[in-house]
Amino acid sequence: MLFKLSLKNIKKSIKDYAIYFFTLILGISIFYVFNALDSQTAMMDVSKSTRELIKLMMNMLSAVSVFVSFILGFLIIYASRFLIKRRNKEFGIYLTLGMSKRRISMILFLETLLIGILSLIVGLFIGTILSQLMSIIVVNMFEADLTKFTFVFSKSACIKTIIYFSVMYLFVMIFNTFSVSKCKLIDLLHGNKKSEKLRLKKPFLCIIVFVLSVIVLSRAYYMVTKGFGSMQDAKDIFVPIIMGIVSTFFIFWSLSGLVLRIAKSLPKFYYKGLNSFTLRQFSSKINTTIFSTTIICLMLFITICLLSSCLTMKNSMNEGIKKFAPVDIQLTNKRNMDNAYLKQSYLDNGINETQINNSHINVLEKLNAFDYDIRKYLSDYIEINIYATPDLTLNHTLGSKLESVRTNYPFIKYDTMEEIIKISDYNKVARLYGTKEYSLSDDEYIVLADFKSMVNIRNIALENKETITVFGHTLHPKYNECQDGFVEMSSQSINAGIILIADNIVDENYLYQDMLMGNYNTSDKQEIKNIESSLNNLSSNPLKDTYLLPDGTTKISIKESTNSLTVMVTFIGLYIGVIFLISSAAILGLKELSESSDNKERFKILRRIGAPEKLINRALFRQIGIFFLLPLVLAIIHSVFGIQFAVKILEIFGTEELLPSIIMTSIFLLLIYGGYFLITYYCSKSIIKEKY
Repeated sequence: MLFKLSLKNIKKSIKDYAIYFFTLILGISIFYVFNALDSQTAMMDVSKSTRELIKLMMNMLSAVSVFVSFILGFLIIYASRFLIKRRNKEFGIYLTLGMSKRRISMILFLETLLIGILSLIVGLFIGTILSQLMSIIVVNMFEADLTKFTFVFSKSACIKTIIYFSVMYLFVMIFNTFSVSKCKLIDLLHGNKKSEKLRLKKPFLCIIVFVLSVIVLSRAYYMVTKGFGSMQDAKDIFVPIIMGIVSTFFIFWSLSGLVLRIAKSLPKFYYKGLNSFTLRQFSSKINTTIFSTTIICLMLFITICLLSSCLTMKNSMNEGIKKFAPVDIQLTNKRNMDNAYLKQSYLDNGINETQINNSHINVLEKLNAFDYDIRKYLSDYIEINIYATPDLTLNHTLGSKLESVRTNYPFIKYDTMEEIIKISDYNKVARLYGTKEYSLSDDEYIVLADFKSMVNIRNIALENKETITVFGHTLHPKYNECQDGFVEMSSQSINAGIILIADNIVDENYLYQDMLMGNYNTSDKQEIKNIESSLNNLSSNPLKDTYLLPDGTTKISIKESTNSLTVMVTFIGLYIGVIFLISSAAILGLKELSESSDNKERFKILRRIGAPEKLINRALFRQIGIFFLLPLVLAIIHSVFGIQFAVKILEIFGTEELLPSIIMTSIFLLLIYGGYFLITYYCSKSIIKEKY
């Protein structure tokens, strides 16, 4: 009997369960998709290093899943609380008819069990389909062989999802039992008739609080954008974060007292249609939802920043590989390590005396000592020299601007030696890379840099035409700003500064390192893998204790590490961001459904006094729209500055693809947040039309 009654209740209250059921299915499917990534990546033919990074990613996703399960668990309990409140009168009638609270708890237990089983089945089904699409995305991101793609069902992810959500449902059942046991019959029968008192705050106090909150928030915005360079410690970021949280709370607090007052001062607007009803409804509820609205606003802010930043990083790094890894291989060889100004630092790094004493030979000679001739694998290659002297550091380059720069950027190491390259050597690199070549007079120098924050710092000195002294020669800048260019291969712009000077003023005694870079004479992937494997095997050669091996960088290794990092960051960001977005939208939706249930009598009164249905529906739409838009608008304003801060943190990865990332984030918001808004509106519309 109880089973039939539970089943009948679910069918009867399907509109109440719509958001609850929708949230459960979304949560389960997303939980399964991200925990099934290990099964999807297992079929990919990738290198050992990439496999290790995938393993690390899965461990991190497992840890994030625990956090996500707490968020979803709270959300499910919150939704259950709404459903119980929605059915207070029904439970009161059961008690009046003589049904015990234990049997009512059993009804709720069976309903939760049925909904849980149904949502698990549907969620796992949708998750399995979505995981196949995710597999294709993962394969493309890792640039693996798509021909090996097969349909994959992850048993481990399925079991994990069932266990996690079963535990959540168990807590929901305990919560429901506890809630019913504490209910009083009078509250169940007449709880929906209680009205909330509308306490109007003093307008003058609200205006003061609002203005102060805006000032504090503006200061926090400044600190994370324009004042970013003055932060001396990572802990300094907590100051603007706390300022932002507190000011957000008080902005909502002051708005709850200002909106109705401002509207009343505009009688043509206030008395138009049902605006007075809508605004009073808003003002009466915002007083009791200030804290939750603040939390939702902050969750939306985190979601927008997370999604925009991780997608920007992914797009920028993929584009960066094409630009900053233009050749197949690059070898860097340390030279003259026995120089007095270099020797101690190398000894501290674990390099032995024999390796230091044998550091006078170039990269090709050193590889020949290992009986390895790299040239037979290359179609074209170049060699260049890089110089460094303790007489030319960043301190010297900044000249008279040093103190002002040090004040604004205290965290930079100003005693770092500058890298110096002959103009002819750099032009060889430029021809190989397909970048711009330069020319110089004997008394000129050029600064090449593409790392944005360092470009800004160096431009301060260049605009002031600061001279430098190199190897006894005084040089002035040819340009009043940094020029674009790089030597070291990477996935993004990391060149903090290279000094180009004329060939005939270079002192060979300060040769710091030499580099070899070029392209393979084959495009066959297996042959390239064999070449790079043979290079890696040199690290096990006994001669490595006699000669320090050159550092090697290849386009393939850069791609693999970059793809692994971007996939990891993107997936974790998407996982947390989407869950936060679902949670924020679901909480708002459930709150509005609860309000619609409580306000059903008020809407009936509107009908009795002659308000047309179209006007009532418009009032409902606006009421729900205000509650959905209020935290979103402030979250978007926060995000404008939050993304700027994230861009500064992720500057090394580039920000050229910011607009597509913002568009993608907007699509997520529109689909999920907008979807919840529409479901809430149509369910609320159905609730206020109920007739008993």
